[in-house]
Parts: sequence; C-alpha cells; structure tokens
Amino acid sequence: MTTLVTGARLLDEGGVVEGGWVLLDGDTIAATGTGDPPPAGERVDLGGGGLVPGFVDLHAHGGGGHSFDDGPDAVRAALAVHRAAGTTRSVVSLVAAPMAELEESLAGIADLAAADPTVLGAHLEGPFLAPTRRGAHEACHLREPTRADVDRLLAAARGTLRQVTVAPELPAALDAVRAFAAAGVTVAVGHTEAGAALTAAAFDAGARLLTHALNAMPGLHHREPGPVGAALADPRVTLELVLDGVHVHPVVAALLMAGAPGRVALVTDAMAAAGGSDGDHRLGALEVTVRGGRAVLAGTDTIAGSTLTQDAALRAALAAGVAEPAAVAALTAVPARALGLGHRLGRLAPGYAADVVALGADRSVTAVWAAGERVR
Repeated sequence: MTTLVTGARLLDEGGVVEGGWVLLDGDTIAATGTGDPPPAGERVDLGGGGLVPGFVDLHAHGGGGHSFDDGPDAVRAALAVHRAAGTTRSVVSLVAAPMAELEESLAGIADLAAADPTVLGAHLEGPFLAPTRRGAHEACHLREPTRADVDRLLAAARGTLRQVTVAPELPAALDAVRAFAAAGVTVAVGHTEAGAALTAAAFDAGARLLTHALNAMPGLHHREPGPVGAALADPRVTLELVLDGVHVHPVVAALLMAGAPGRVALVTDAMAAAGGSDGDHRLGALEVTVRGGRAVLAGTDTIAGSTLTQDAALRAALAAGVAEPAAVAALTAVPARALGLGHRLGRLAPGYAADVVALGADRSVTAVWAAGERVR
C-alpha cells in the first residue's frame, strides 16, 4: 500500500520546503519532492498544511489515565494517547521498583517491541538514583548498581533496554555506566548530586544523555557548572528537556537550546494524566495530584512527571522563540540520534521510516502516520 501526502509544507531539521509531497511505501518513505507527484494507492492533500517527521519521545511514563508500570495493556492504552499527539516512536520509561518487578516489566516491554515497531524499548529511570534527588521515585527501591544487577536487567530486556539513568556518585556507578554502554544501552546521568567533574567522568565512561536537564540535579552555577554545564560543554551529549512551563522556565529553556544547538531533545516525562484531566493519579506506587495540568506527589510540591504531549512541547518551543527547524529537530532528529537511530528516524527523506505528522496552522496535529499506518 502506498500513500501520497501532498500539498504540504515539508519541515524537518534540514529546513522548509513549500509545496512538497511525500510518498509512503509500507513502513518507509519512498520519495519526496515538489511539482508533479508520482501515483499512489491513496492520496491525501494537506492543502498547504505542515508535514513533519514523527516525534520520538525518549522519556514518558504513561498517559490517558494509564501508567507504563502497570503492564502491557496499560502501555498500549497510554501510547495510543501519545500517538494521536504525533509521537510515532516511544521509549517506555519505568520508575524505581523491586528488581523482580523491573525484570517482569522489561520482559513485557520486550514482547511489545517485538510486535510493534513504534515501541523502541525500555528506559529504566530507576533504581540507580541518588536518594536526595529521587523526585517521584520511592526511596526504598533505590539501590547501588552491581554487575549482577546490570546483567539481570539486560537479560530480562532481551536487547530492548534502550536507556538507563544513573547517578554517577553511587559506588561502582561508573563501572555500571561502562557495562551498560558496552551492551549498547544509552546511559543517562540524572537524579544526581554530581558536580561537573564527576558528570564529565561519567560521559567519558560512556554516558551520552542528561535526564530532564535542570531537574533532579544541581543547578547551573557560575562557579560550579554541575551536570548541566558538563553536558553543555560535551558535544557527545544530548540533553533531555521537559518544556511544559512547569519543569523549566521558557527563557531558560531557550537559553539551553541555544547553548547546545542540535543536542536538546524535547521529552514529555508524561505520567498517567497526560492527555487526560486533573485529579488523583499514580506514578509507580506513589499517589500524584494533578491540578491545572501540574503533577506533584500528593501532599507535596515535588514535581511528579508531567501531563505534556509532544505536540504541546513543539508549540511551547516556538512560543519561547526557538526557530521552527530547531524546534522540530528537538522532537525528531535529535532524540533519534541519541538512540543511535538517526539513520532511520527523524527526517523526511527517502529510506527513513514512514512516520509523519500533519500540522495545522496553529501547530495542532491533524493526521499521523506511524510506520506507514494512519493513526485513527
């Protein structure tokens, strides 16, 4: 089945092409261009609307009232909410839990990834986190990494552990970073008290990502640049950013993107309330209260993920003054490269995945194709 999307304003990391078309053939983009398009089994005319690559979310915990920690059915239901908002490829993030529960969750995500190419694998945000920077992770489930832990988690994931967050100040943490990186896992520094020097040591050990920059870590200080400064200074490193107006001020977000061009990935860190309503929810085993779209641990001011979807993150980036190609790249090509998938995801070009998102004039999502299939 071929689908021709025509009458489009094509926009990706490379810039803008007016009056363009994209031909989807199965799960791959077969051709792009302007002028007379080729024939296709189905033709969709956007009438001058925007067309961007599908969004790639490195970090999310749920949506639509469902938490990724609650098993495969909950993962499917939550992902449907994010698919409708333009996220065509997702890494499924898990909060800290007992090792046996993490192994069970990883095995379930591996099964999902085998059946659904839009599920990229799992992200273990815990348990290797600093207790003082644990955020919405239960302290009783945090632990210091050992080689046995690394081997257990890798075995459970069966090659689908995409990302793991590690606080590098924990004993043997740098050894764990090396072991995960050697196994092909993207290692992130996060939920940490580490300064710039130790963070740089983690990057030298193989870490290549900073989990939700500026949150759950020391700030950027003029005499101690901390993890954010170390990440900004290292061209190998991608910085996650939750751009929801709650986690990071838009002015600071724009400065971060300007300071690391092509290296900031807009993530949602979404919990169950994303795409839903205010109220009481859960993140792992913890109670979360959502009011005005702001999620906090019940009875506290501690941020507990977000209610963000990536289409809203795009609009927030543009409102903060980020240039359109850079904002789109932060949702597409940048996170794809962070996972080593930049050759397949994040561009409107032949040979890339048939993941495309149609946008209206207000940058709302009007249509989505994921792996060549129209999202209904």
